[in-house]
This record gives sequence, C-alpha cells and structure tokens, in this order.
Amino acid sequence: MRKLGFPIAGLAVVLTGCASLQPQALQSAADALDATKLKSIEFSGTGRWFQFGQAPNPDLPWPQFDVSRYTADINYETTSARVQITRKQTVEAGRLRPVPVEQKPDQYVSGGYAWNLAPPANAPQAALVATAQPLAVEERVAEIWATPQGFLKAAVAHHAASQAANGGTEVAFTIGDKYRYIGRINAKNQVERVQTWIDNPILGDTLMETKFSDYQDFGGVQFPAHIERSQGGYPVLDLNVADVKLNPAVALSVPGDVKNFTFPPVKATALADGVFYLTGGTHHSVAIEQQDHVVVVEAPLNEGRSLAVIAKVKEIIPNKPIKYLINTHAHFDHSGGLRTYVDEGATIVTARQNQPYYARAWTAARTINPDRLARSNKTASFEIFTDKHVLSNGGRSIEIHSIAGNGHNDAFALVYLPAEKILIEADAYTPAAANVPAPASPNPYSVNLYENIQKLGLDVDKIAALHGPRVVALSDLRAVIGLARASR
Repeated sequence: MRKLGFPIAGLAVVLTGCASLQPQALQSAADALDATKLKSIEFSGTGRWFQFGQAPNPDLPWPQFDVSRYTADINYETTSARVQITRKQTVEAGRLRPVPVEQKPDQYVSGGYAWNLAPPANAPQAALVATAQPLAVEERVAEIWATPQGFLKAAVAHHAASQAANGGTEVAFTIGDKYRYIGRINAKNQVERVQTWIDNPILGDTLMETKFSDYQDFGGVQFPAHIERSQGGYPVLDLNVADVKLNPAVALSVPGDVKNFTFPPVKATALADGVFYLTGGTHHSVAIEQQDHVVVVEAPLNEGRSLAVIAKVKEIIPNKPIKYLINTHAHFDHSGGLRTYVDEGATIVTARQNQPYYARAWTAARTINPDRLARSNKTASFEIFTDKHVLSNGGRSIEIHSIAGNGHNDAFALVYLPAEKILIEADAYTPAAANVPAPASPNPYSVNLYENIQKLGLDVDKIAALHGPRVVALSDLRAVIGLARASR
C-alpha cells in the first residue's frame, strides 16, 4: 500500500534547505510554533466526538459521543500516530437507543498501514488483538498533517504556494499529486484552519476541515486549546486541549497480521434453492435468483467489496444479470458499495427518504479515487418505497418492509422471503456466537425488530443477519430479547 506522507530520509534537509524558498509568513509561522524542531507531539483533552457516516436520518448530523479522554501521539518523521479515546454516546431525546456504554477505541496508523487494538469479540478479558483497518489509512494520515505543526512541516517540505488573504496568509500544497491541503495563517503566525480532501465511497472527494483557536503556551510551544473538525459538512470532533507534550517517544511497530492482511474472499452458503448467503468479513449480502435475473440484498463498505460479491454472484448464478440491489439503510458501511451496482446496471431499491440523499451525494467530484461509476457516468435508477414493496417476476416473491419506529435509523428496511420463511436484516439484530449468554438488558433495536415481525405477520423460520457469525432461528431472537419484553 502506498505511503501517504513524505519520505523520512532527507526530511530535515528538506525543511532547512527549502525554507528560504518559502514566503516569509510560512517560515515565521513554522518558527513561532517550533514546527521545524518538533519531531513528535502528544496532545490530550476532553470534548465531543461524532460518528461519521452513521446519522440516524439522511438529513441529520453524525451522532454525538461525550469524550472524557482523548489522547493523540504523533510522530511526524514516520507518518505515524496513535489515538486513544474514552467515549460514551450522548442520550438523544425522543430516540430509543441501547443504554450507552463506555467505549475505548485504540487506533493506529503508520505509513501505509492502519489498525485498531482491542480484545476479541465476546472475550473482553482476553489479550488485545490488532485488527487491520486498511480503509482508515487515508483519514488517519490526513489527521497527522491537519495538526498545526504537521501542516507547517508538510507545507515547507512540499514547497507550498502562499498568498495574502484577509489579513493573513493562505498556504496550499499537494502531497503525492493527489491530496490537497489549504491552510490559513493569521497575523499572529498561528494556523487557524486546515482543509484537505479524502475519498469516501458515498461522498466522493470529502472535505475534512480542522479549525484551531485559543492558542496557549503548553510547556514552551504554542498549541491551540480548542480544536474543531468537520467532515462531510458535519462535526466529527470538538476537543478542549488540556495538555501537550513535546517530542515524546512515539515508536509504532506494524503488527505482522496487519502487514499481511488481505480482504477475505466471499463465501456463498445456500439458505434455500436459489438463495445464497454471501459472507466473509464483517458485512454480508444475500443473492436471490429469479427466473431471468438476480436480486442482491445489501452493498456494504465500498467498491472493492461490491466487485467481490458481484464476481461470486456471477459464479454461482451464471448468465443472469443483477437487476436489483436492495439497500437496507443509508449508513455508510451499508451503502458504500451501491455505486458499483449502478455501474453494473442494477436498479437501487431503497426507502423514499434515502433516494434524494444518494442522488445528491453522488454528484460530488471524485478525483482522488474515481470509481467505476465516475468513469462510466451511467445514470442511477431507483425504485423507492415507503412502507412495503414487492419484487416478483411471477416466480419467487421478495417482500421489502420498513422497520417502523426503530431508533437505529428512520429509513430502515428488512427483506422477507415468504415461501422460504427467511428474514434478511442489518443492524436491528446481530446474532452472537453460539453459546454466548443473552445480554442482561435487551437491545431496543432487536425488541423493535421482533415487534415489527409480529405486527407484519411474518412467518419467520430463519434470520440471515447481515452482521454476525451465523444464521439463526426466530427463537434465537426471542431468547435474546426475552419473551416478556417482546410482548410488552
């Protein structure tokens, strides 16, 4: 994987040897913030974090979490960082969610590798395990160069262009002919704002803007006491900095499993005649064979996953085109691969509320990582519904129902195959591994799912969840939520 930062070798020479070629404002800011001398930094504080791409409604901001601890350790010389967060989701009035629990993500990036460190699922007391996060590299590297000192170091090293702007200086440069950075330096030689763009499967070239204010002296270096970051038009971080450490030891070794990571292949398991559960990885899909075409349920993650699923569908159901792609909801991890199916010629079946959001988002520029649809420029075709929709070509009937009143998402759908008695859903219920005890408090999303099943009169035999390790029976859902609670 390509490293996104500038090379380690010769960095000091670049910073000192090229500084005289830069406009005075840039060099003055680099001197004022000790950017040239600084090799690494740690800053910590408290505030708010927001979950990008997980809005419960296409028209709402990203959901908010309260942050009691945020610590970032950055090594500018090796383009590496570790971010540790202690957070808990903010309770939203009028929206039923699971009882908030404290989360402690531990996130890493080094060069072209990203990973998280956490206990294995269903074993919270076990040793920490590194999990590769290759899709997070771009964003985490951008966060390094979107710190004040990181921006100035990169600007000097990449021969930034500068011009006067509104009483300050605008500085612009490109890393690797691909990633643009634009920053503003005020009259006090402080970096006020950094803008950069990263790729997103839904939003295309996505603006990541970081604003800095209330600079203070932290142990001899000027650093902002307030950091605000937005992404995709909504906040993703609002941090009050309490402590800064200069040149801490930040030596991050890439775990072997992360270096050797490859995306798992798609595995097809027959759930019934012509119905295939497509697993492998964290997100699943389902392929349903019709008389002269195929219907696929869910296009998660990104184009790479969609291409792998499409290839598997063509292998197990040859010589039939994919005519429809059913989308359960607009969360980015469940809709990032939709555009690939548009390019494939499929009609996107989604809730009415989602269609204008996709249509608007998909008009964005895609210069960083043009996907197949950006190159083919095909027009997206949608088939939208409000409460219930049926796909049938005179053979198998495929019912699509809205999941009403679920706090997870306001435009949420399940898929039901009445002849096979198979329910397909995502995020409302994620089965645990076999023999894992039911939670003490049931997930309200799962309770709501069961209530919808009952209200709709669905005769469910199997539940093929689009997360989780296995297909389960309706009785498993009943056991997890508790019968008394289910009939409330």
